[in-house]
Amino acid sequence: MPVVELHVLEGYNSQEKQRLGQALTDAVRFVVPATPELVTIMIHDMPTENYYRGRIQRRPAAARPDPELIIKDYLSAMEARDLEKANTLLAQGFTMSFPGTGPMTTLDALIQWSKPRYKFVTKTYEGFDALQSSGDASIVYCRGTLQGEYHDGSCFEAIRFIDRFEVIDGKITKQDVWNDMAEVRANT
Repeated sequence: MPVVELHVLEGYNSQEKQRLGQALTDAVRFVVPATPELVTIMIHDMPTENYYRGRIQRRPAAARPDPELIIKDYLSAMEARDLEKANTLLAQGFTMSFPGTGPMTTLDALIQWSKPRYKFVTKTYEGFDALQSSGDASIVYCRGTLQGEYHDGSCFEAIRFIDRFEVIDGKITKQDVWNDMAEVRANT
Protein backbone atom coordinates (compact mmCIF):
# COMPACT_ATOMS: atom_id res chain seq x y z
CA MET A 1 0.00 0.00 0.00
CA PRO A 2 1.94 3.07 -1.23
CA VAL A 3 1.66 6.24 0.83
CA VAL A 4 2.65 9.63 -0.63
CA GLU A 5 2.95 12.68 1.60
CA LEU A 6 3.14 16.06 -0.11
CA HIS A 7 3.80 19.42 1.47
CA VAL A 8 2.50 22.46 -0.44
CA LEU A 9 2.17 26.10 0.45
CA GLU A 10 -1.35 27.19 1.37
CA GLY A 11 -3.28 28.70 -1.48
CA TYR A 12 -4.41 25.82 -3.68
CA ASN A 13 -8.16 25.28 -3.69
CA SER A 14 -9.91 21.95 -3.20
CA GLN A 15 -10.36 21.28 -6.94
CA GLU A 16 -6.65 21.92 -7.57
CA LYS A 17 -5.71 19.61 -4.71
CA GLN A 18 -8.09 16.96 -6.04
CA ARG A 19 -6.37 17.16 -9.46
CA LEU A 20 -3.01 16.87 -7.70
CA GLY A 21 -4.17 13.86 -5.67
CA GLN A 22 -5.48 12.12 -8.79
CA ALA A 23 -2.27 12.84 -10.72
CA LEU A 24 -0.10 11.53 -7.88
CA THR A 25 -2.23 8.40 -7.59
CA ASP A 26 -1.85 7.78 -11.31
CA ALA A 27 1.92 8.44 -11.15
CA VAL A 28 2.33 5.85 -8.39
CA ARG A 29 0.21 3.32 -10.30
CA PHE A 30 2.35 3.85 -13.40
CA VAL A 31 5.15 2.00 -11.54
CA VAL A 32 3.59 0.21 -8.56
CA PRO A 33 0.92 -2.45 -9.30
CA ALA A 34 -1.76 -1.09 -6.96
CA THR A 35 -5.42 -0.26 -7.44
CA PRO A 36 -6.38 3.38 -6.82
CA GLU A 37 -8.00 2.40 -3.53
CA LEU A 38 -4.64 1.17 -2.21
CA VAL A 39 -2.75 4.41 -2.95
CA THR A 40 -2.87 6.95 -0.13
CA ILE A 41 -2.10 10.60 -0.84
CA MET A 42 -1.75 13.06 2.04
CA ILE A 43 -1.44 16.73 1.19
CA HIS A 44 -0.15 18.96 3.97
CA ASP A 45 -0.75 22.70 3.66
CA MET A 46 2.14 24.82 4.88
CA PRO A 47 1.30 28.38 5.96
CA THR A 48 3.26 30.80 3.81
CA GLU A 49 4.52 32.61 6.91
CA ASN A 50 6.30 29.35 7.87
CA TYR A 51 8.13 28.88 4.58
CA TYR A 52 11.36 30.53 3.50
CA ARG A 53 13.71 29.76 0.62
CA GLY A 54 16.82 31.81 -0.01
CA ARG A 55 16.09 33.85 3.14
CA ILE A 56 12.85 35.08 1.56
CA GLN A 57 9.30 34.19 2.48
CA ARG A 58 7.65 32.56 -0.54
CA ARG A 59 4.11 32.28 -1.90
CA PRO A 60 2.77 29.39 -3.96
CA ALA A 61 2.66 29.61 -7.72
CA ALA A 62 -0.78 29.57 -9.29
CA ALA A 63 -2.00 26.14 -10.31
CA ARG A 64 -1.88 25.37 -14.01
CA PRO A 65 -5.23 25.12 -15.74
CA ASP A 66 -6.46 21.60 -16.50
CA PRO A 67 -5.12 20.87 -20.01
CA GLU A 68 -7.95 18.40 -20.72
CA LEU A 69 -10.53 21.13 -20.14
CA ILE A 70 -8.60 23.49 -22.44
CA ILE A 71 -8.71 20.88 -25.21
CA LYS A 72 -12.41 20.18 -24.65
CA ASP A 73 -13.14 23.94 -24.86
CA TYR A 74 -11.10 24.20 -28.05
CA LEU A 75 -12.77 21.21 -29.71
CA SER A 76 -16.21 22.46 -28.71
CA ALA A 77 -15.45 25.90 -30.17
CA MET A 78 -14.16 24.33 -33.39
CA GLU A 79 -17.24 22.17 -33.83
CA ALA A 80 -19.47 25.22 -33.23
CA ARG A 81 -17.28 27.14 -35.74
CA ASP A 82 -16.55 29.71 -33.05
CA LEU A 83 -13.11 30.40 -34.49
CA GLU A 84 -12.71 33.55 -32.42
CA LYS A 85 -12.96 31.56 -29.18
CA ALA A 86 -10.83 28.71 -30.55
CA ASN A 87 -8.10 31.22 -31.51
CA THR A 88 -7.96 32.53 -27.93
CA LEU A 89 -6.83 29.06 -26.82
CA LEU A 90 -3.87 28.93 -29.22
CA ALA A 91 -0.34 30.00 -28.35
CA GLN A 92 1.94 32.15 -30.49
CA GLY A 93 3.74 29.76 -32.83
CA PHE A 94 0.91 27.18 -32.77
CA THR A 95 1.20 24.44 -35.40
CA MET A 96 -1.12 21.66 -36.49
CA SER A 97 -0.69 18.73 -38.85
CA PHE A 98 -3.47 16.68 -40.41
CA PRO A 99 -3.18 13.57 -42.60
CA GLY A 100 -1.40 14.50 -45.81
CA THR A 101 -0.49 18.04 -44.73
CA GLY A 102 2.58 19.82 -43.60
CA PRO A 103 2.34 22.06 -40.56
CA MET A 104 -0.41 24.69 -40.65
CA THR A 105 -0.31 27.69 -38.35
CA THR A 106 -3.81 29.19 -38.55
CA LEU A 107 -7.36 27.97 -38.22
CA ASP A 108 -8.12 29.70 -41.53
CA ALA A 109 -5.54 27.43 -43.21
CA LEU A 110 -7.29 24.42 -41.69
CA ILE A 111 -10.69 25.59 -42.94
CA GLN A 112 -9.29 26.13 -46.46
CA TRP A 113 -7.64 22.68 -46.42
CA SER A 114 -10.82 20.93 -45.27
CA LYS A 115 -13.28 22.71 -47.63
CA PRO A 116 -12.72 20.43 -50.64
CA ARG A 117 -12.69 17.29 -48.46
CA TYR A 118 -16.19 17.37 -46.92
CA LYS A 119 -19.23 19.58 -46.22
CA PHE A 120 -18.98 19.04 -42.48
CA VAL A 121 -17.51 16.72 -39.90
CA THR A 122 -18.34 16.09 -36.24
CA LYS A 123 -16.63 13.97 -33.62
CA THR A 124 -17.84 11.45 -31.09
CA TYR A 125 -15.33 11.17 -28.26
CA GLU A 126 -14.49 7.82 -26.71
CA GLY A 127 -11.95 9.22 -24.28
CA PHE A 128 -9.31 11.74 -23.30
CA ASP A 129 -5.89 10.99 -21.79
CA ALA A 130 -3.71 13.71 -20.28
CA LEU A 131 -0.13 13.49 -19.04
CA GLN A 132 2.83 15.70 -18.34
CA SER A 133 5.78 15.45 -20.73
CA SER A 134 9.32 15.60 -19.41
CA GLY A 135 9.41 19.18 -20.72
CA ASP A 136 7.01 22.07 -20.26
CA ALA A 137 4.16 20.68 -22.36
CA SER A 138 1.18 18.82 -21.01
CA ILE A 139 0.05 16.23 -23.55
CA VAL A 140 -3.63 15.48 -24.20
CA TYR A 141 -4.86 12.72 -26.50
CA CYS A 142 -8.46 12.43 -27.55
CA ARG A 143 -9.85 9.56 -29.55
CA GLY A 144 -13.12 8.55 -31.08
CA THR A 145 -14.95 8.55 -34.39
CA LEU A 146 -15.76 11.04 -37.13
CA GLN A 147 -19.04 11.43 -38.92
CA GLY A 148 -20.23 13.90 -41.51
CA GLU A 149 -21.09 14.48 -45.14
CA TYR A 150 -19.05 14.61 -48.33
CA HIS A 151 -19.78 17.21 -51.04
CA ASP A 152 -21.59 14.60 -53.18
CA GLY A 153 -24.21 14.21 -50.42
CA SER A 154 -22.98 10.83 -49.21
CA CYS A 155 -22.44 10.44 -45.48
CA PHE A 156 -19.62 8.89 -43.54
CA GLU A 157 -19.49 7.62 -39.98
CA ALA A 158 -17.44 5.52 -37.56
CA ILE A 159 -14.10 6.76 -38.95
CA ARG A 160 -11.45 6.40 -36.27
CA PHE A 161 -9.38 9.40 -35.19
CA ILE A 162 -6.74 10.34 -32.65
CA ASP A 163 -5.76 13.93 -31.88
CA ARG A 164 -2.63 14.73 -29.88
CA PHE A 165 -2.27 18.19 -28.34
CA GLU A 166 0.53 19.97 -26.50
CA VAL A 167 -0.43 22.65 -23.96
CA ILE A 168 2.00 25.08 -22.31
CA ASP A 169 0.91 27.74 -19.83
CA GLY A 170 -2.77 27.21 -20.64
CA LYS A 171 -2.35 27.60 -24.43
CA ILE A 172 -2.32 24.98 -27.18
CA THR A 173 1.06 24.94 -28.93
CA LYS A 174 0.64 21.91 -31.18
CA GLN A 175 -2.01 19.60 -32.62
CA ASP A 176 -1.33 16.39 -34.54
CA VAL A 177 -4.24 14.49 -36.10
CA TRP A 178 -4.49 10.93 -37.35
CA ASN A 179 -7.60 9.36 -38.89
CA ASP A 180 -8.76 6.72 -41.37
CA MET A 181 -10.79 9.08 -43.58
CA ALA A 182 -8.69 8.59 -46.74
CA GLU A 183 -8.74 4.80 -46.37
CA VAL A 184 -12.51 4.72 -45.81
CA ARG A 185 -13.13 7.10 -48.73
CA ALA A 186 -10.95 4.96 -51.05
CA ASN A 187 -13.00 1.86 -50.21
CA THR A 188 -16.45 3.40 -50.86
